[in-house]
Amino acid sequence: MPALVLDGKSLAAQTEAALLARVEHLKINSGGKTPILATILVGDDPASATYVKMKGSACRRIGMESVAVEMPASTTTEQLLTRIEELNADPDVHGILLQHPAPAHIDERICFDAIALHKDVDGVTCLGFGRMAMGENAYGCATPQGIMRILEHYGIEIEGQHAVVVGRSAILGKPMAMMMLQQNATVTICHSRTRNLPEIVAQADILVGAVGKPEFIKASWVKEGAVVVDAGYHPGGIGDIELSALADKASAFTPVPGGVGPMTINTLIMQSVMSAEKSLS
Repeated sequence: MPALVLDGKSLAAQTEAALLARVEHLKINSGGKTPILATILVGDDPASATYVKMKGSACRRIGMESVAVEMPASTTTEQLLTRIEELNADPDVHGILLQHPAPAHIDERICFDAIALHKDVDGVTCLGFGRMAMGENAYGCATPQGIMRILEHYGIEIEGQHAVVVGRSAILGKPMAMMMLQQNATVTICHSRTRNLPEIVAQADILVGAVGKPEFIKASWVKEGAVVVDAGYHPGGIGDIELSALADKASAFTPVPGGVGPMTINTLIMQSVMSAEKSLS
């Protein structure tokens, strides 16, 4: 039987319709106030600029506003921290996104952690991660939270399954593992120093590729009937997993493009609306 395609693009479009209605409702009940996401772009990296524009477009599609804060590549950590504190103090700003990666001379972790918890709609602060991992209220990191929403929407069972996450980044692999654990999966985290990686991947009921290398995970490693989530995106429209050979082997998979990517942006926007609802109510 052909694998179920976990269509994130379609799900994101469905969710945008519901978010548009929520924003309109919020405007009526708050005297015309609108959710506002502030995006901070430091430097002139073309890919980062494209991502920021995509997020701004997503805001406009649901009636939100996006404030684009653009800072030169020469910006210091101290200057960036000052701008973040200004946005923290602005009651009209409901979410703050610092586009990753910042220039190498900036202490990105300090700057991420300067974002107020209630405005951390991208889920990048240590405090937000810790609260999420402990089962407390916090906005989930956007990509893994988007993946969890895809799995929920398509009725993918998580409880009791063996989830293997290949990658341990602070904004993808680690929070992904914690979210799976919260849903009662048994979780294995793999990384660059994992021994016998193909054998471990072959045990996965749910496989999440988040390693950042094109088609690093081979289709031959994946067991029959596994659910395959590819969180990578590379030039040529390929991900971290060799998906082309999995259409008749996996039980379900996220396509690249059109799977995880649209839900990452959609989750950021959804959590910005949630923040505005809490603030303006």
